[in-house]
Amino acid sequence: MILSKGFEIEMYTGTPQGEIVGLSDKIISDLDGFMREPDSRNVEYITQPSMSYDNLLCALLGPRRKLRNYLQKLDNYTLIPGSTLSLPGRDASGDISQRFFRSDPTNPYHDYIEQTYGTKVVTASVHINIGISDPEVLMRACRVIRMEAPLFLAMSASSPFLDGKTTGYHSTRWGIFPQTPDHVPLFTSHAHHIQWVNEQLVIGKMQNIRHLWVSVRPNGDRRPYDLNRLELRICDLVTDPIALLAMTALLEARLIQIIDNPSIDPLTQSPFSPEELITLTMKNEMAAATDSLDAKLQRWQDGNSILARDWIRELYQEIWSIAKQHGFSCFLAPLQNILQTGNEAQQWLQLHKIGVDIQRVIAQAILATQERENELESKLCLSVRE
Repeated sequence: MILSKGFEIEMYTGTPQGEIVGLSDKIISDLDGFMREPDSRNVEYITQPSMSYDNLLCALLGPRRKLRNYLQKLDNYTLIPGSTLSLPGRDASGDISQRFFRSDPTNPYHDYIEQTYGTKVVTASVHINIGISDPEVLMRACRVIRMEAPLFLAMSASSPFLDGKTTGYHSTRWGIFPQTPDHVPLFTSHAHHIQWVNEQLVIGKMQNIRHLWVSVRPNGDRRPYDLNRLELRICDLVTDPIALLAMTALLEARLIQIIDNPSIDPLTQSPFSPEELITLTMKNEMAAATDSLDAKLQRWQDGNSILARDWIRELYQEIWSIAKQHGFSCFLAPLQNILQTGNEAQQWLQLHKIGVDIQRVIAQAILATQERENELESKLCLSVRE
């Protein structure tokens, strides 16, 4: 069993010095394959579902190369790593981190987002989608992965800065992001999910079917009825495609294990009630947002405390044979490097700690990201060159 996989990638655009500049209106009008976000400072592209990690690697790199070439010609603009507005900036109206730059002033849903959440949602991230066709299996998978989503946040954290300052978070994005609605249950069945979503739409806690902003959600072509994939939404932007594929391989192998073993279910395997489980995982999410791989988390299986990196190592050992059996363990292996050297946020904070100013940290990351993409394309994706 190999599962289909795809990504939604949101990235900031701006200058090589790290100043974020809103360009999505130009990008959307001039390039196919890119979508606007409510704020014009970031732009999104989506990869087509694929079973193949090799194909996914090229699908991640191809649109980015196309966008980079366009931005370079536009005015030497580039793509900026990180998941928050890392550097300070001001214009006539004050701090730009506090101001919305609307990409589509006529969109009423964007009106609602700006008025309700402000710039807390002006973040960049990656959403990982994994195909699961049976809706009841999908609901159980969502229950398990919601309990373990903090591990993926811990690996992906890349937003320790905001407005040119450290924030105390490794993932400022998830620390401040307005999860909506404010209470989302563990769905016991597909019918429960349908009933709950329709209730939220009626009472206005969700403005539409997309307005379910939680770490993990079931997704499909006609939500909440026709569902065919699990969407992991908690991850900060992971700029290195190899690191992103490693996290995806961990998720896929865990999902194969869950699909094959119906007894893996927080509703039956945990000593906690469903409400207690929600409280537990929300606390774990905030701990992971704060300390990422060094966060002290609480296991849903028994309530015991464990460091995020140790829990990830345990899971890695548990599912390694599954990844090997299905032929993608080589894509899982780079996870060890993340655990040893730290995620992007930890590496940036280490540089800042030894005296590198934040603007220089971001400028170096911009250059390193582009060099990494060039290296991967020249070695692995020659076939996608135009």
